Amino acid sequence: MNAKRGHVSVVDAPATKPDDWNNAFVTHSADELRNVVATRRARGPNKRPTKEQVAVRYSPEVLAYFRATGAGWQTRMDEALRDYVAQHKAA
Repeated sequence: MNAKRGHVSVVDAPATKPDDWNNAFVTHSADELRNVVATRRARGPNKRPTKEQVAVRYSPEVLAYFRATGAGWQTRMDEALRDYVAQHKAA
């Protein structure tokens, strides 16, 4: 934002192009807006589900360790658990 209060430079807010408005809609109702947005963001079923979403609780130490490894920590946690399962499968 520019030093002048309230002034927005074109760098901060570039002009729109005609194509930017192709899917625009006018609404006067929050409910109508919710309905339109909900239908636009609907996703189909995953074609090849490879993982299942669950809620689990881990000790703070375990979470701190994996989170400290940076982005992708959940994938690394999954890999560590997969290694454990592979090493402990019943023969």
